[in-house]
Amino acid sequence: MKNTLLCLVLSFATSFCFAQDKEAIQQLMHDQEIAWSKGDLEGFMQGYWKSDSLMFISKRGPNYGWQQTYDGYKKGYPDKAAMGRLTFRLDKIELLGERDAFVMGAWSLKREKDQPGGYFTLWFRKINGEWKIVCDHTS
Repeated sequence: MKNTLLCLVLSFATSFCFAQDKEAIQQLMHDQEIAWSKGDLEGFMQGYWKSDSLMFISKRGPNYGWQQTYDGYKKGYPDKAAMGRLTFRLDKIELLGERDAFVMGAWSLKREKDQPGGYFTLWFRKINGEWKIVCDHTS
């Protein structure tokens, strides 16, 4: 009986923590939408791991480092008009343990002259108690 109760308590606690982690990832993605849509690229980049080991993969291939990722975004989206309004659709958030998560979804921009979009897969890692994107594959 004691073991069953202990298992139930641990199961509930784990489920609660996973729910909090999923909510934290969703919030980070929402904060990125808001920052991007305001033209705040630095705010958008707060969701990324500020490390030379950050990996960003696009149609041009892999790129490494937070600064290179930031510089690539600045070059491709030089002003608020080019950035447009960003929307994410989160199709899957899967926690792979206490410190890793996989996220898959779609992105779309609404701009004056067009509405580009695509898909992404993200690897999140909990670093110093905060979820950060450590690998981004966007097409």
